[in-house]
Amino acid sequence: MSEHQKGEPIGLRIVWMLLFVLVWQVAELLLAGVVVLQLIYRLIYKAPHAGLLSFGDSLSQYLAQIGRFGTFNSESKPWPFADWPTPRAAQVEPAHSVPPVENPVNDDEPKP
Repeated sequence: MSEHQKGEPIGLRIVWMLLFVLVWQVAELLLAGVVVLQLIYRLIYKAPHAGLLSFGDSLSQYLAQIGRFGTFNSESKPWPFADWPTPRAAQVEPAHSVPPVENPVNDDEPKP
């Protein structure tokens, strides 16, 4: 029995592949947006944004999973059928961090 016959029927696989091609298009636009935002942030703060680093890495891994599924390198369907990829540590300079804003309580304020 071939590897394909052990999995789902080819017709169903084609449907999933077409669906993930559409998801790829949306994710690709989203990744382009992350790239532009990260560039702008980097120009302003001289360091990358930590949240964009993490999300960009996860999204890149997700696109790779779609590519592997679509090219028959994997039988595992990407998210939402699997967990969202965990971001890896960045291999660049540390991200820009903003210290938390302190909200001092003024005891002189009238209490209700």
